[in-house]
Amino acid sequence: MKIKSKSTGDNRFVIIMAGGRGERFWPVSREKTPKQLVTLLGNRSFLQQAVDRVLPLAPLKNIIIITNAVQAPEVRRQLPKLPRENVIAEPVGRDTCAAVALGAAVVGQRSTSAVMAVLPADHVIPEEKKFQQVLADSFDVAGRGQVIVTIGIKPTEPATGYGYIRVGNELPPPQGVKACKTAFFKAEQFVEKPNLEKAQEYLNSGMYRWNAGMFIWSFVTITQGLEKYQPELAAACQRWFNAAGTPKLAKVLAKEYPAIKKVSIDYALMEHAQNVVVADGSFEWDDLGSWTALARHLKADAEGNCSVGDFIHVDGARNIIFDARTKNRTPITVVGLTDAILVQTDDAVMLAHKSQAQKVKELVKKLAENVKYKKLT
Repeated sequence: MKIKSKSTGDNRFVIIMAGGRGERFWPVSREKTPKQLVTLLGNRSFLQQAVDRVLPLAPLKNIIIITNAVQAPEVRRQLPKLPRENVIAEPVGRDTCAAVALGAAVVGQRSTSAVMAVLPADHVIPEEKKFQQVLADSFDVAGRGQVIVTIGIKPTEPATGYGYIRVGNELPPPQGVKACKTAFFKAEQFVEKPNLEKAQEYLNSGMYRWNAGMFIWSFVTITQGLEKYQPELAAACQRWFNAAGTPKLAKVLAKEYPAIKKVSIDYALMEHAQNVVVADGSFEWDDLGSWTALARHLKADAEGNCSVGDFIHVDGARNIIFDARTKNRTPITVVGLTDAILVQTDDAVMLAHKSQAQKVKELVKKLAENVKYKKLT
């Protein structure tokens, strides 16, 4: 295999997926301002933090946001320095494979020798320096050969909410190339979310990584992968490539996107490809999937209550209290409440048992079906 020179900043691109609805974080997360566009931790939204994290590795002009038409105005408002044409709005959601193909078309139109990272907008990564080292090494590996790199997170618990990747032996660096600080492994198998017993087995073996949905590849590699395993999407990618960088792109997407097959990049490509390597993601990471996950990042009181806002209780324990009101804030008080989630916004209050946190999505669906409450979604 011919060894290419290291990828440089100007030829590195980052595609940030920011089109999700974040329904499990209702009532703070809404269709127009979903989880990735609200501030839950710190003083910047998850999307803003995602952009901040990659700026040391790629210039702002090379950061592309894939979102949807409803959320695009807020994305542009939150990222005022990002070139307007770098916010790409999908007409309808078609899962991650379509978004990857669209991102590749936009990047490829600017540079067919580009190396690009595809990253979610809503992850929590406190150890930014460690993450940046892994991402920089992944850019270099993806730029040297025709491999797909995915960042696998070292499991810290038998989590049942994540997919896993079984890894093989550590890969040696190519001849004549200095070894990276990050370890890379051959991906042996992608596995679905396991039950608790199986997750414990994966954790104990040391041969599995959490599938964090972070990918790095060259334009050539991703388009060849689509051609081999998803020819219809590859053909669409070629058409979008021809229209990218012009006003025609929006019209082409509006016409074609609704008919695109809805499939994830994991199922469409990653589970089939034989050229996948796993970068060892040995940094602190969290995919905030529901309100209960937020508690991992908030300081608890002596009774295990985690709160944002003015909270007073008697005999309350292990609750998550979040006050997102922007005006007329008043104290939130509870008596004898345990293992609950209480969220208050300017126009809604939600009270749920922690064990039912995943059902908030069902609540949002029920609200959307009622004309009286649809505006709250």
